[in-house]
Amino acid sequence: MLELDQACLQPGGQAFDHTFRPGGMTVVLGPNQSGKTNLCRLVAGLTSNAAGRVLLDGEDLGPQSPAQRPVAMVYQAFVNYPNLTVADNIASPMVAAGIKRAERGPRVRALAAALQIDDLLQRLPAELSGGQQQRLAIARALAKQARVLLLDEPLVNLDFKLREALEVELRELLRDGQTTVIYTSSDPRDAFNLADELLLLSGGEKLQAGPPLQVYEQPDNAAAMHLLSDPGTNLFARHGARCGVRPEHLVLEPPEQDCLRFTLQVHAVETSGDETFVHGRVAADAASDDWVVRLTGMTTLGAGQAVDVYARRQDIREFADGAG
Repeated sequence: MLELDQACLQPGGQAFDHTFRPGGMTVVLGPNQSGKTNLCRLVAGLTSNAAGRVLLDGEDLGPQSPAQRPVAMVYQAFVNYPNLTVADNIASPMVAAGIKRAERGPRVRALAAALQIDDLLQRLPAELSGGQQQRLAIARALAKQARVLLLDEPLVNLDFKLREALEVELRELLRDGQTTVIYTSSDPRDAFNLADELLLLSGGEKLQAGPPLQVYEQPDNAAAMHLLSDPGTNLFARHGARCGVRPEHLVLEPPEQDCLRFTLQVHAVETSGDETFVHGRVAADAASDDWVVRLTGMTTLGAGQAVDVYARRQDIREFADGAG
């Protein structure tokens, strides 16, 4: 069991405790500068602005150097040994651990195949593309078979289709139940594609934690709701309270359930073919707010039009004044 005790990820930030799900994958979700990388560096024992205790099965890892900790880390900016082949890079953690050559070979080939670099085993890192180098860095980290694996936005530099494919492969590779995985991201889709548990960060502070669906359906504050919205949450004032509704929960026809109606002044429309995003402004309680409506399929709406949009009351979240 991996625990953070009074972790403070940024100077002057509010300290928090957190227990990671043993043998599962926790996606740490937050915007840039939210403390995600500092959290990883704290767990790995690397220099950072973060402070606090890291405990593994009750043992304080503080006295242990990064090399002594049973932790492997993959950075967004990949790091590989330039003078070693792909095969030797993947094998390097096993060589350091004293694993015999006969045992290393099958493991190297299996990891290379899973990460689609098995035809590159005799190349040097300089002969690889950026995406191939990142997959090599992931394979080398997995070869260490550490008890804790830190993946700091490891796929952010890859093209969309390759990223989707590797997310599926990673999920299968890491289903051993033995490794506690921390995967940082700023993309809410990763929360649902990868996470057993979520930890939401903002400004170096813990916003909320829990299973993805629970956090999505029951956000503690507007900031937590915003992090799990793509595009972000539409915020508005109503009867003196701060409220939010997600773009995907707005529709053009009134639903059968109890709902609220808003008038949207359309500014722009963008489509990806299967989805359309309608941008505009809504006036609510004398406050005008920028909104996005996320629709399935295409629409005939255009800039300059005014259209009524509807949200079920059960999809609207109300927050205490000043929350989030």
